[in-house]
Amino acid sequence: MTDPTPADKSIGEIIRDNKNLSITQVEQILAYQKQHNLKFGEAAVALGFAKREDVLWALSQQFQYPHSQGSIHTLSSELVVANAPFSAIAESFRSLRAQLIETVFQANGKRSALAVISPNEGDGKSFFAANLAIAFSQLGARTLLIDADLRTPRQQDIFSVAVTAGLSNVLSGRSEINVSRPTEDLPNLYLLPVGTTPPNPLELCQRPVLPRLMQDVFNSFDYVIVDTPAASHGADARVIAAACGAALAVGRKNSTNMSDMKKLIDALPSSQVQFAGAVFNEH
Repeated sequence: MTDPTPADKSIGEIIRDNKNLSITQVEQILAYQKQHNLKFGEAAVALGFAKREDVLWALSQQFQYPHSQGSIHTLSSELVVANAPFSAIAESFRSLRAQLIETVFQANGKRSALAVISPNEGDGKSFFAANLAIAFSQLGARTLLIDADLRTPRQQDIFSVAVTAGLSNVLSGRSEINVSRPTEDLPNLYLLPVGTTPPNPLELCQRPVLPRLMQDVFNSFDYVIVDTPAASHGADARVIAAACGAALAVGRKNSTNMSDMKKLIDALPSSQVQFAGAVFNEH
């Protein structure tokens, strides 16, 4: 007889097993639960035997919803969708995810990756790309996050990945295409970091290797999100967007100049890139 999976267990059983509660503690919780007409998790929190985060984690296990509890591996505080999947910010990413599935990933029967672009550094583009990728991975779909910001890469720091082989090595012909890696504690999410920061980022992006890479990952992943350099660095973002097939612009509320945003959007090659819209980051 096989052991029951988290999906087969009650919330109480998951909390009990995770917190190593004694029989006496469980009996106290059950008595408090009955006396105050509470759920098991609420009673455990009220008695100090568990925290609210433990209850949310138990729910995520029961419903097979990827969620980092923080006890195994400490994720960056920037990864809000993983650390606080039931927060208002996480819900906004899920709402955007639903729109993008309808307008980009299921539109026209054409496979596309989504390039996340922004006018300037500091707009929150990397934060946005990372959390959006996590939101897609929580659907249970194989999701790849590519850090194509060959100028100021951040994804390898956000995900605490050692700087080894990455996109720059692939584009320069020094590594095989398949150098993406699974992310710790986040099922279904894979990361292709920049690797070594190159001296010639735009030239690497303009090589025919990039479009070939995108076609290859389309065959291996359900969703592909691509972080790009800020437009203030040059033409990299629009070149990468053309290889992806779709782009979403990110600006920072009360910071991004609207003329810069318009200039960025107008520079996209309309015949090659589906513009998915613009969002403003308040984080």
